[in-house]
Amino acid sequence: MFPSFRTVALASASVIALSAAAAAQEAAETVTLDTITLTATTDASVQAEGFVSDYAQAATKSDTPVSETQQSVSVVTTEQIEQQGADSLGEALSYSTGVLGQPFGADPRFNSPTIRGFTSENAQYVNGLRQGRLFGAQAYEIYGMQQIEVVRGPSSSLYGSGSPAGVINQVQKRAQAGDFAEAGAGFDDNGSGQLFFDVNRSPDEVLSWRLTGIARDDQTQIDELTNERGYLGAAMRLNTDGATTIDLLASYTNDSPISPVGVPYGLTSLGDSIFRGDDEDLRDIYTGEPGFDDSDRRMWNVGVEISHELDNGWRLSQGFRYEKFDWDYTGTSVAFGQVVNPDGTFNRTTIDQSEDSETISLDTRLSGELTTGQATHRLLVGLDVQKYDATDFTIFGTAPPFDLRNPTYDADAVTLDGFRGGRDVTFKQIGLYVQDEVEWGNWRGTFGLRHDWAEQDGVAYGADSSFDDSQTTGRLGLSYAMDNGLMPYVSYSTSFEPLPGSDIAGNALEPTEGKQWEAGVKYSPSAFEGLITAAVYDLRQTNLTRPVSEVIDGETRSGLRQIGEVKSRGVELSALASLGDAWDVEANYAYNDTEQLEGVNEGDALPNAPRHLANLWVTRDFGNGIRAGGGIRHIGDRFGDEANELELDSVTLVDLGATWERERIEASMNLSNLTDEAYVASCSSFGCFYGEGRTFSAKVAYKW
Repeated sequence: MFPSFRTVALASASVIALSAAAAAQEAAETVTLDTITLTATTDASVQAEGFVSDYAQAATKSDTPVSETQQSVSVVTTEQIEQQGADSLGEALSYSTGVLGQPFGADPRFNSPTIRGFTSENAQYVNGLRQGRLFGAQAYEIYGMQQIEVVRGPSSSLYGSGSPAGVINQVQKRAQAGDFAEAGAGFDDNGSGQLFFDVNRSPDEVLSWRLTGIARDDQTQIDELTNERGYLGAAMRLNTDGATTIDLLASYTNDSPISPVGVPYGLTSLGDSIFRGDDEDLRDIYTGEPGFDDSDRRMWNVGVEISHELDNGWRLSQGFRYEKFDWDYTGTSVAFGQVVNPDGTFNRTTIDQSEDSETISLDTRLSGELTTGQATHRLLVGLDVQKYDATDFTIFGTAPPFDLRNPTYDADAVTLDGFRGGRDVTFKQIGLYVQDEVEWGNWRGTFGLRHDWAEQDGVAYGADSSFDDSQTTGRLGLSYAMDNGLMPYVSYSTSFEPLPGSDIAGNALEPTEGKQWEAGVKYSPSAFEGLITAAVYDLRQTNLTRPVSEVIDGETRSGLRQIGEVKSRGVELSALASLGDAWDVEANYAYNDTEQLEGVNEGDALPNAPRHLANLWVTRDFGNGIRAGGGIRHIGDRFGDEANELELDSVTLVDLGATWERERIEASMNLSNLTDEAYVASCSSFGCFYGEGRTFSAKVAYKW
């Protein structure tokens, strides 16, 4: 049974009161209560300087550094984003361990990285609160973010329902202490252009504010695949009495991302036998309908974060965000099944869709320290609430067959006379969680437990899309922090994700469940700023649905059965370091073996799950205002579909970057895919999509 919001409010007050009372009682008897002192790592508003950051807001919702977290965690700082010239989340994660940053190539609509072989659509957060959308994660503006955090593996013990991939958390730029500003412009050789600014002011110790904006016209190797975007982000911090901080956060995004169309898989291997050139020609041609394809997307966010130090040394924190998302678009795609006609043409489908959603998220936490004997407990008790209302309506149609040898476009011939339908759903989730991080000498232990109530009401395309589930998830971790900076660890964590609808027999679908064992070692050197890690893991997800045909009551029916289980096993090696004032280095390797254990594709690998991912990035600061570097990325063989019929070759890409600074002027240049490799980034039943070719980009900014 799903509890009412009034019940939740009372429960929240009761939890906080009981926690405080318990703390007071133990303090009076056998417990010494220590005062918490705020440091830079406890404050999400503090923006990391440089290439390395040891704080991740998403990892434990506490002060624990990344180097002491018993789970694989990485942080991409603003410095990394700028050095590598990243303009999207996927690009920013392309040098992260075990992450395939752009599995679908340059798609301006979504961010869909895969982590350890699992998709991340339901694993993306902003400021520690989950994004709201029925499918896919909307693309936030990367220039508006101060860092990106990746927590690998099931994380439901802190975040509730979600993907077993883990959590990708984007932290919005916060108001900082001190005054700084920049304004500039940029371009690339595809024809893209942008204007940007970032202004921070701190007139006194009480008030700080920050305003960030960018107007960009993104172009790609395909002339018609564009996105005109405007973004404005605002942040303000109030610190009135030294014990209470209030952060106000808001942003508005208006853009128009055009949908990629691609080509059928069968054409990617034919080269000049079917077309006028080779793969380089295939990746440059638009197979949609420029006169029909259109897009208009708007997103508003307003949030408040409050942190208050109580008189007894405990801290009460709360994060809130209201998010509204509207999107109207028309698009073209390769017809389902990717069939190439005998004359070399292929069929296309069209879509006209509108969607509208509102999300309210609230996370309230009480944290503090208790000492029992020789053990110190960092306790965290929280209540997490999310309510999500969404509607959309879709009309399908067709477009004339497309001939690559003689491309023609005719928007007047497009039809919208196919299936039409929509969804109208309301999702609510309430989670109560507790976490205890124990320090006993050199030993460290983490114990987390959460219970969730998740409910969805509504219909999807004429069918019931409701569920009502409750689930308990947890996390255990144990490590030993050696005096030389080494920390071996082992952890176990679980996750769940509700599924709407019913199976072929009419039974409500059970939530999928994820579980992971992970063991590793982390090394935080004292001689330089950096982190070196190694991890092995076994990650599994059960209760996945698979299509079946069965005889029921004397007739053959088609439907779903929950007979699906998948596993992901692997090894991850990572090194991140700033060596003195001259060198920044990042090196990663991931071996990931995925397998579908049940269902029609038993024995096959998961789609978009390369067995090998490796990368290296090195930057040298010459001390005269010039900084230059580059990187190499290897993406191994993989499959585009669950049946493993769409095989994708491995590819190795080279990137370069350089920056020149003189007084208040900073100019930067980046060259991605230096060797201009033509490669297929992804394939599905709706076509194959090429990765971006060689692209030169440059920016110049004035700073004051």
